[in-house]
Parts: sequence; C-alpha cells; structure tokens
Amino acid sequence: MTTSLSIQLLFQLLWPLLTGLLGTIVFEALLSPRPQPLWRRGLAANSVHLGSWLLLFGVFVLVLQRPWFAVIFILSLQLVVVQSSNTKSRTLNEPFICHDFEYFWDAILHPRLYVPFFGTGLAIAAIGAGAAAIGAFVYWEPSLVSRWGGQRFITHCLLISVSGVLLVTLGWRALAPITLNPVDDMNRLGLFASLWAYGVALMRSSAPAPEQSPFYQLAHHLKEDHRTPLHGDASSEARSNVVLVQSESFFDPRPWYADVSGSLLTHFDATRKQALEHGELSVPAWGANTVRTECAVLTGLSPSAWGPRQFNPYRTLSRHPLPSLASTFQAAGYRTVCIHPYPASFYMRHKVIPLLGFDQFIDISSFESSDKQGQYIGDLAVARKVGRLLEDSDNRPFFVFVITMENHGPLHLEAPQQESLAATLPTAPWPLPTHLRDLSVYLRHLGEADKMLANVKTALNEAKRPGLLGWYGDHVPILPAAYEYFSPPKGHTPYMIWSTELPSQSQVRSCDTAQHQHEPYALEASELGVQLFKQAFGRGISSDVIKAEPEPQEQE
Repeated sequence: MTTSLSIQLLFQLLWPLLTGLLGTIVFEALLSPRPQPLWRRGLAANSVHLGSWLLLFGVFVLVLQRPWFAVIFILSLQLVVVQSSNTKSRTLNEPFICHDFEYFWDAILHPRLYVPFFGTGLAIAAIGAGAAAIGAFVYWEPSLVSRWGGQRFITHCLLISVSGVLLVTLGWRALAPITLNPVDDMNRLGLFASLWAYGVALMRSSAPAPEQSPFYQLAHHLKEDHRTPLHGDASSEARSNVVLVQSESFFDPRPWYADVSGSLLTHFDATRKQALEHGELSVPAWGANTVRTECAVLTGLSPSAWGPRQFNPYRTLSRHPLPSLASTFQAAGYRTVCIHPYPASFYMRHKVIPLLGFDQFIDISSFESSDKQGQYIGDLAVARKVGRLLEDSDNRPFFVFVITMENHGPLHLEAPQQESLAATLPTAPWPLPTHLRDLSVYLRHLGEADKMLANVKTALNEAKRPGLLGWYGDHVPILPAAYEYFSPPKGHTPYMIWSTELPSQSQVRSCDTAQHQHEPYALEASELGVQLFKQAFGRGISSDVIKAEPEPQEQE
C-alpha cells in the first residue's frame, strides 16, 4: 500500500515536472541573442540545465506544497531573468550573468537607474500578475501534504532535489572553462549552465594581490629614491593640484554622426590642442557598469587581473583594499577628495572610496535640489564644488577625483528641447524622429559637461598652485535607437591630461599619432592613472617603472 501511494505521488509530480522542464527550454529560446540549441551544447551543459530544473522544482514544491504553483513560480522567475538579460544585451551589449543577481536589490534601492530600462509598465504588470497567480494557486490547488502526508511528500521532494544536485555537479565538472566573455559563454552554454559556471568561478577566484598594482611599484620607487614630498617639505609647495574627472557617458559623437554640431565641444577641442597628452581610452564597459572603468583607472589593474571578479570589482575592494592612485597621492602629501553627486552607498562606494586612500568623500548630501540639471545633479554644480575646494588651502596640494552624474541614463525619461537643437543638432527636424530623441537629450547634457571642463580649468588656473587636469569618459552612452539606426560607435572614449603650465608643441603626446597608423590604438583605462601620476611628479617618476603583469588565474 505504501509503495502504491508513493508511485501515485510520483506520477502526480511527474506531469508538472516535465511541463516545467519544457517551459524552461521554451523560455530560454526567448533570449536575444539566442543561445545555441540544446543538441549543439554538449552533454555537460544539458546536464546542468536538467539538474537546475530538478533542484529548483524539488525545493519550490517542498516550500509551496503545490507542484503547478511551483512550476509557474519558477518559470516566472526565469522570465524575469530572460527579460533582464534581453534588456541588458540591448543596452549594454552583455547578457545576464550570475553577478547581476545583486542588482535586483539595487533596483529596489535605486529604481530610476534600472526599472525604466526594463519597462515600468512591464514591471507593474509582472508584479500584479504574480500577486494574482499566488492568490489563485493557493486557493484552487490543494496542498500535497494534506493528501499524501508530510513524510512521504518531503522524501519525494528531497529525492528530486538531490538528483538535481548530482546532475548539476557532474555537468559542471565536465564543462569547458568559461572565457569571461559573457556573450560567447551564454551562446555556448545556455542560460542555466552559464549562470552556474560564472557563479562557481566567482566563488573560487581570489582577489588581486597588492603587488599587482602599478601604484604599489610607484610608491616603492618614490620611497627608495626619497622623492616623496611630505608635510612641510619645501618641495611640496611646488606640487600641482590634480583634478581627475570621470565624465559620465562622455564621448565625442561628431565622428560617429556628422549632423552633430561641430561647435558642441568647443572647450574640449581647445583643451585637447593644449593637452600634455590626449587620445582614445579603451574602457571595459559599454553604456553602464561605470565602476569597471573607475576601478581600472584608480587601481591600475586591467580586467584580466580580476578574473571573474572583473564584473563588479568594488565588491572585492570593499573587503580587500589595494594600492591606488589616491593612496599614492596621499602618501606623497596630497589631500585626497572624491566627489560623486549620488548616494555614497551605491556600488558600495561609502566603503570602497575611503579604503582606496581618499581623505574625504563628498556625495549627494552636500548638494542642493536646485543643483539638478535634468534627472541628476548638474556638472556645473560639481565644477563649483571643485572650485571651492581649490580655494581652501591647508598648505597641501589637492588630488580631487570627480565622478559626474548629469549625463546618466535613462535618457528617455527626459523630453527633448527644441530650443537646444541649434547648438546640438542644427539640421534635425521637429518633432524629432525616434532615433534622435534620446540622442538630443544626451547632446544637451554633453554640452554641459563641456562647460564644466572650462570651469574646472578656470578654477585650476586661479589657484595658487599649478594645476593638472585629467579628463575621460567612463563609457559611451545608452542610445539603442540611435545605434540601431546609425550603427554603434566602437566604444572607446576620449581622454586628455592638461596642465596650467602650457607645454610647447614638442611636449604634447597624442595617442593618435602616425606611429599607430597601421593598427588601432587606445590607452588602456588601467594605464591612465599611472600616466597622470607621472605627469604630476615629472622627473620624480622615471620611465623604468613598469607595471607588474598579473599572473593568469585558473578558470573553472
């Protein structure tokens, strides 16, 4: 009798189980770009897919006690991941990976930065449908515990879950190593296997060693040569104030789209002509994920040094601080300040920024609502903050790192302004076609960034000390409609290093010079901070200080 009841319970679980498994395959096919079909992935990836479904089904049936409710619940969660992945692929050229699960919490804390890309109406509809489904299934589908008894029910659920664990483990061990190119790995492995592979690789990876950072080398070089200017040292009085601006979504759109006004970036053009160094910056981000570029510049470590941790390196830095551009300036007697007009807790900057060697972190709490320009604190308000800092002299030079916000998306939440088109898109029709709407909003704010550049230069010129300015974009903006219509840009951003002590023409170094005519060239983001520090210290840093190459990490 007991065996007969167990078989009946098993069959009652079998149909929901098989239906749900088919549903996972159908929903995975909704991914864009779509992964390879099951028959081309290999046994290992398919084993992980099947095992993942068995594990999820067993656990959720155990908790919910209703198999059809569990199926709908799991498939709904998968659909959220699929939709998130499609949105991320469309806007950031990268599918959903295991690291992105934490952004669901960020979406609750900072909904403006995430929900509009997903679709506000879709998010509300999904929440409403989910609430209705929960109520319906709890009311109409009977609990299996009440019919079959708790012990027998729990035993079957555990057997299903354990079978899933075994299949996932066996399949994962046989998977080929991930490439850390999410697009390729998703295509090759599928959704479930790629999530497992990235998650396990992340857990098994280690933080970069301090010795891998070039700033570790620089600090030791200065110490050995006794060139570090300390407090009260006469040599420190000649040190320049240094301002490094990470301008949100800053790139030069004129070569990409010829109808953009040639005079849009007047101050940028003038500064580039006078710069000590200028060129293109190869950044490890597209459209968002600012901290990837930010971390590369501040720590001097390229993504390869981080391995699986490269997709959100600040989570690692919050527990394993590294030598940085800021800590090197700090050790050299500088007062180090970071300005970011957004909540300090975003990306855990309230923990990371002090650990990187900043004496002070100025976040959105130091600005007024009147400082807003569009959705965020304006670039000109940030420039005023920089100017007031440089006026405050405590006999130490400043290193100020600025992370702007004005040009951050979602740009489609702002309406285009016809009066701004003369300075941005003078030949554009009105009303604007769809592919120009977000672009016009972006260009209006880009013009404000250009004004900020002029204001920061003025503040450096008016300070008592000489001044050094570094300027770069963290990534290109999110403009999917424009990119689809015109084709996307190559993804590099401009950078330049400018001094109040204008160089002769022979001193100007451009990364666009003839020596690179035969191959594309762009300075790596991880090299920019080192270049800036060398410019600040002049002959104090010799050219033989070479960045330590990270040892390759094993990937699971």
